[in-house]
Amino acid sequence: MLLELKVSNFAIIENVHLSFKEGLNVLSGETGAGKSVLLKSLSLLMGAKSTPDLIRTGSSQAVIEGSFDLSKRPDLTAKLETFGIDAEENLLIVRRLIAPGDKSRVYLNGSLSTLNTLREIVAPLIEVTGHSAPLIEMTGQHENRNLMSKPHHLDLLDQYCGTWDKRLQYEEMWTRRAELLTEIEDLKKNAQLKAQRLDYLVYQRDEIAKLDLSPGEDIELEQAVKRLKNASRLTSFVDSVEEALYTDDDSALSRLNVAIRKAAEMTSVDPELAGKLSNLEQAKSLIEDSLYDLRQYVQKIDADPASLDEKESRLSDLRKLQKKYGASIDGILHALIEMESEISQLQNSESRIEEMKTEVDALTAKMQKLAKDIHQRRLKGSVLLADSVNDELADLNMKGVTFIADVQPLTELSATGLSDVEFMTKNSPKDPPRPLSKAASGGELSRILLSLKRVVGSSSQPRTYLFDEVDTGVSGPTAEKVGKKLRSIAKGQQVICVTHLPQVAAFGNVHFFIQKSPTKDSVSMEVAELKTSERTREIARLISGEKITKTSLAHAEQLLSEAR
Repeated sequence: MLLELKVSNFAIIENVHLSFKEGLNVLSGETGAGKSVLLKSLSLLMGAKSTPDLIRTGSSQAVIEGSFDLSKRPDLTAKLETFGIDAEENLLIVRRLIAPGDKSRVYLNGSLSTLNTLREIVAPLIEVTGHSAPLIEMTGQHENRNLMSKPHHLDLLDQYCGTWDKRLQYEEMWTRRAELLTEIEDLKKNAQLKAQRLDYLVYQRDEIAKLDLSPGEDIELEQAVKRLKNASRLTSFVDSVEEALYTDDDSALSRLNVAIRKAAEMTSVDPELAGKLSNLEQAKSLIEDSLYDLRQYVQKIDADPASLDEKESRLSDLRKLQKKYGASIDGILHALIEMESEISQLQNSESRIEEMKTEVDALTAKMQKLAKDIHQRRLKGSVLLADSVNDELADLNMKGVTFIADVQPLTELSATGLSDVEFMTKNSPKDPPRPLSKAASGGELSRILLSLKRVVGSSSQPRTYLFDEVDTGVSGPTAEKVGKKLRSIAKGQQVICVTHLPQVAAFGNVHFFIQKSPTKDSVSMEVAELKTSERTREIARLISGEKITKTSLAHAEQLLSEAR
């Protein structure tokens, strides 16, 4: 709902501040008073393009600002969040700044934005599967994108027929099927490249697998090769150690044995000396153990050249793998796991395609059945909808105009089923039906929308309806019916209606008067909310013109009384 509108330095408007209410808001005034200018400012809040010539003469910029209550539109607060715009206290403040050159700006809740984002939030063009309800919907001499949109026609028909839940169920299946078809296409795409990739991966896998690697093997091989290459040096070293410690006449063990024997002889001189010999015995034992270990180590060294060649060859093969797949054995083994996983996916892609095709076929069968059911309901509902709308149009004095809800079958499934829906009109029985967008005038569009809203009922997403020219060619009892219908539509949401008819104005919950105010050098527009007595006089003016009489005042009071 539009709470406030502030306009400054825009065309003939110097400064206007309006507070709109829920229900029916009526705008009236003399011809040429500037009602179209006010509606133009509202269209800018819907994302219409601006031009510098709209700036009031003598001003550097124009500003249009609208404040919207979103408390009943959680869909829009959620959409604002997707654009990164905060909606504190469920408010949306749209600010258009119009300046010369390329300096015009759009602000949403204080954040710099774009016209496309503004249109998407405030007045989206309804998409086939989007179900985006506008915050403002305008009919009349200004463009009404939604009423002339075929997807919107389908939305209204489904709302009327009660097929909305079935359609949502269908659309969920459509989305799932589309995902499956895309995945199937991706798997089929570049089949030759995938076959080549599979061959390459199998070759790499086999190259690694045939070595039968084990973690840490590279380090063990390096040590083994180094040991084999230096086998003679290692043997010579052990031999020299054994000579020094054991085999030489003057070896360490020989000397140690002499020292131990002599020390044992001296214990007869000093018995305490025996306790000092334990370390010598331990040293002798350690030397003997070390000699044993060295002899065992030398025996294990295989100086066979064939063994060295075998280990060097394996180490060379391993180094080649490391250059291709990883700096370590662990890296190579990890690469092997990834290869086997990708090989499995590629080998199973054909079976996966068949599984998805089966699911697509099952979904398609269900969708065909559901779409046929929905189409039949739409066909029946379209006849009832057209009859009801035509009754409303006749009530609104649209003689000769016939409304048609045309439903044609589609040969293939679409995102919304098997129906092509378009609202059409014809002006006589002999005329062919023509789309609303090509046949209906601004006033006719307003009254068709008025009739549709009366027949279909209020949307679950309340909005602001701007009606212009809804009373064109209407008078007398028909005008009163227009007023009643507008009041009915405005329940639970908001209608802003420009009118010249007293019978329509009398049904307003709020009444604004627009007038031009000439100044010394220019002219400006003023808008005021009318109180009880002022409103009576304005309705009397609409009845009798500028010369207000007692009769017109009495008639005005009667209209207001009957409209309450």
